[in-house]
Amino acid sequence: MSLTNSPVIETQNLILRGPEKVDIEPTIAFLQNEERSIFFGALLNRGDAWRWFALNIGHWHLHGFGYFTIVTKGKEIAGLCGVWFPEGWPEPELGWVVFENFEGKSVAFEAAKAVRSWAYSNLGFTTITSNIVPENKRSIALAKRLNATYEKEYHNDNMGHCYMYRHPSAEDMKTN
Repeated sequence: MSLTNSPVIETQNLILRGPEKVDIEPTIAFLQNEERSIFFGALLNRGDAWRWFALNIGHWHLHGFGYFTIVTKGKEIAGLCGVWFPEGWPEPELGWVVFENFEGKSVAFEAAKAVRSWAYSNLGFTTITSNIVPENKRSIALAKRLNATYEKEYHNDNMGHCYMYRHPSAEDMKTN
């Protein structure tokens, strides 16, 4: 059972749903794996990782959006994708991560397209960004694959030096 008010979004290969108790351990394992989560904000202390999981639940309740859990149609928990806008962020961000063994399978691409479409059609967003640390070449490539364009560099209080990529506007999405 979802711990939030999130909808369920189904794509061809994925189910995007709100966080559930069953997601705690896979999410903590991801956050504590510094190599996998370095660009997301590695949290090597288990308690800090648990608090991030709870933070995402609270984010859903405060904003009406947050990170969905990505689940394959085969019922495997594959990652996180959603809209993030905590204190200190310049504007709402479309973010994604995939868990170990799910990279290179278009999971993040399929999830990000679905979440972006949902944000435009259900949240009334007209545009959205993705904030990516310069060393995260895979996420930069994915942002470009999603037709997001580099907009500027800025300092993120949590992540440090970041690139901001702007996704096509909701209006542009309708005409393309």
